[in-house]
Amino acid sequence: MGNTLIFGASGQLGQCLAHVAKERNTPGLVFPPEAEANILNPAKLRALFEQHRPAYVVNCAAYTAVDKAEDELDLARKINRDGVENLARLCGEFGTTLIQISTDFVFAGTGNTPLVETDEAAPISVYGLTKLEGEQVIAAHTGQFFILRTSWLYSEYANNFVKTMLKLGRERDELRIIWDQTGTPCYAIDLAGCVLTIIETQNQHHGIYHYSNEGVTSWYDFATAIFELSGTPVKTVPIRTAEYPTKATRPAYSVMDKTKAKTVLGVAIPHWRASLAVCVGRLE
Repeated sequence: MGNTLIFGASGQLGQCLAHVAKERNTPGLVFPPEAEANILNPAKLRALFEQHRPAYVVNCAAYTAVDKAEDELDLARKINRDGVENLARLCGEFGTTLIQISTDFVFAGTGNTPLVETDEAAPISVYGLTKLEGEQVIAAHTGQFFILRTSWLYSEYANNFVKTMLKLGRERDELRIIWDQTGTPCYAIDLAGCVLTIIETQNQHHGIYHYSNEGVTSWYDFATAIFELSGTPVKTVPIRTAEYPTKATRPAYSVMDKTKAKTVLGVAIPHWRASLAVCVGRLE
């Protein structure tokens, strides 16, 4: 099967990959320290490729500060586009398959039917734009790639919506949560399982895939479920997006159709609430 290099190993998905790989006893995963694995440093990247001769590279490294990105276009583009291009170029040279993590933010979110991989990408934020640019530079350097678009990522690791809600729910009597943005949460442990399935099965059906958990919800209903499952007695108040202005505009509807991932990658995808129950149970 060969070695797999994980970039962004200390982030949420990187930590989930380490967790699931240990559970599944998946061999060959290499988690280089950030100092050696800077995707903006082509010389260090080449040294890693020459040392490990990876069959796969999983890129979890990204600029993900959605609102901050509106003021830091150059930095976001450097990481989300140029860093990806550095990896893609080396993957093409070494015959390595690149697994790139992308986002529902590549879509405008103005529709009301689940998004398929061939739907037009039209980002409405700097973050979404730079992530789309990252997708687009890959094909110029390699045909061996999987782009996994995900949404509303959370887990026991790093900072995310679930952990923030649990913290605020303990500190406050009432929380105001947006109800008019619709999407699907994704338990990063499940996404990590999808990534490892691609590697373990040596799947050759390269291309773009959508992966989140099943079902549809709003941020308000997501938060309510977190509090129900954790037994947190906090009052939740639904509010509109306009009542909670942010620097970056979010897609109003970003539910993604996962049919392709299920049929071509052969992955079973749990309902978002079932996966949330697992995560909350592990956090308590």
